[in-house]
Amino acid sequence: MKYIAISELSKYIGQTVTLHGWVHALRDQKYVQFLILRNRTGSVQVVHEKTGALAERISALTRESAVTISGRVVENIGVRLGGVEIQLEELSVVNVAEAPLPLDPFSESASGIDHRLDWRHLDLRVPRNRLIFEIQTTVEGAMREYWMQNHFIEIHSPKLMGTASESGAELFALPYFNSTAYLAQSPQFYKQMAMASGFDRVFEIAPVFRADPSFTSRHTTEFTSVDVEIAWIDSHEDVMAFEEAWLQHVIYAVRERHGDAIAENYGVELAVPTLPFSRIAMAEALAVLYEQGHAPDREGDLDPKGERLLGEYIRKTRGCDYVFVIDYPVSVRPFYHMLHPEQPALTRSFDLLYRGVEITTGAQREHRPDVLRAQAREKGLDLEVIQFYLDFFKYGCPPHGGFGFGLSRLLMIMLGLPSVRETTFLSRTPNRLHP
Repeated sequence: MKYIAISELSKYIGQTVTLHGWVHALRDQKYVQFLILRNRTGSVQVVHEKTGALAERISALTRESAVTISGRVVENIGVRLGGVEIQLEELSVVNVAEAPLPLDPFSESASGIDHRLDWRHLDLRVPRNRLIFEIQTTVEGAMREYWMQNHFIEIHSPKLMGTASESGAELFALPYFNSTAYLAQSPQFYKQMAMASGFDRVFEIAPVFRADPSFTSRHTTEFTSVDVEIAWIDSHEDVMAFEEAWLQHVIYAVRERHGDAIAENYGVELAVPTLPFSRIAMAEALAVLYEQGHAPDREGDLDPKGERLLGEYIRKTRGCDYVFVIDYPVSVRPFYHMLHPEQPALTRSFDLLYRGVEITTGAQREHRPDVLRAQAREKGLDLEVIQFYLDFFKYGCPPHGGFGFGLSRLLMIMLGLPSVRETTFLSRTPNRLHP
């Protein structure tokens, strides 16, 4: 079967073509019938003189029914849809859509996000919504391209774990034969294992799970995490330098392929960031927030309002959308983050904010087994429970660091959307397990 895109029908003037799609609209007049056929590649007007059995079949159509049509492509400069139309010869009804539709995805009266998600398969028929996932495909492709150019290895770490990878507070537990397993919060332990295995540079794009009861615009209980780990680094600065160049490559690819569509559908002129990204120490960031009358909920850390205010400050004073927040205190970072040699109350860690929203957490990891064990004890961890992880560092593990990156958050901010539920194919939240 030859695949013909509606957007390329002008190449087939005078020829008979077969197209598949959905009935977007139908005008059933006295002597002639018009229907708009829509699929992923565009929309086209289909015309039929109202005679014979085919006319009855067209009259019985409902909006959003799936059909296959065959007809002759003719030029018609009066038609807004590309200046061509199809003179219908055959029509096959593949699947009739029940009426009324539970969600009219093309209605001018917008439905709420919850109702749209209840009928997500209809909601995603809207080209503007589908565009999100076309952009996501380009994002992931550009990520992989850059990784491959820089000699990375892809890994697929397990999502069933016998212990927590971060903390025990946000774990989904489930029966596992005669024991208990946990859904992975991150691939952290396993990408570090890859460093001990001599992989040097690894990445993973995979789901992670957080039993977080939050109902915010940036949280879901399952999301796609983009993870990177790099060996033989001098400090976390090497990790940040890699990430900013990698992200610049990704944004450039998106602008080149989708810049016009993003501007048309979302009113956003996508700008490729310049390097290096701005950096601000946590102490300075907190001073900025205190000056604005905001004290974050957690001492030594940023809360969402603090991130937003800091993002606005960086944009106003430095003219950039991206900023690395560095030098987080030990009290708010995991036990495996390396401490600053000169300032042991601080860690060699960072977050990346994009327009005032955190999209990355990263750090240089502690690779020295004796120091790692001591830091775990100081955090109150049971060393026996994480002994398998500590074993990674006993037989010659190189210095390394990496980051975890939120794919849906990147898309949300890039397109100016209100929630990651918009940029997730099927979101999972504390009150949503279906569809």
